[in-house]
Amino acid sequence: MRLFFALLLASGTALADDGSILRCRDIGDAAKRLACYDAIAIAITPGAKPVAATPAQARHAAEKSFGLVKKEDEIEAIQSHIPGSFDGWESRQHIKLANGQVWQIVDDSTGVVYGKDLKVTVERGAMGAMYLQIEGTRKSPKVRRVQ
Repeated sequence: MRLFFALLLASGTALADDGSILRCRDIGDAAKRLACYDAIAIAITPGAKPVAATPAQARHAAEKSFGLVKKEDEIEAIQSHIPGSFDGWESRQHIKLANGQVWQIVDDSTGVVYGKDLKVTVERGAMGAMYLQIEGTRKSPKVRRVQ
């Protein structure tokens, strides 16, 4: 990301008015032509410096979009819990997590696990699949984020 902003700032002269560059190109005297090009470069003012996000802000943004789209710098797993009592899952069931995310069971698995405020981990698997690991069971149903 830093490289992108550095290149963006360095490319300011590329954004200069084409007419000014063409006018400078047509000047015969080398010293005057150089002065013309220098004037174009001086007239371009750099933009505001980018402000980096804090690690906490970046982590929150990554958790908020987890499971929605694939990005290069994605996190591999999130942790939360299922608020209230939970008695298991079945195919196509929606499970709402404490962080506000809603996940749907997309495989044909079923599971029975009784508990209150059970901890869960949503992990990225092979080929972009997501799996919900629920405290108290060894089964991990395949899920898809719906909200």
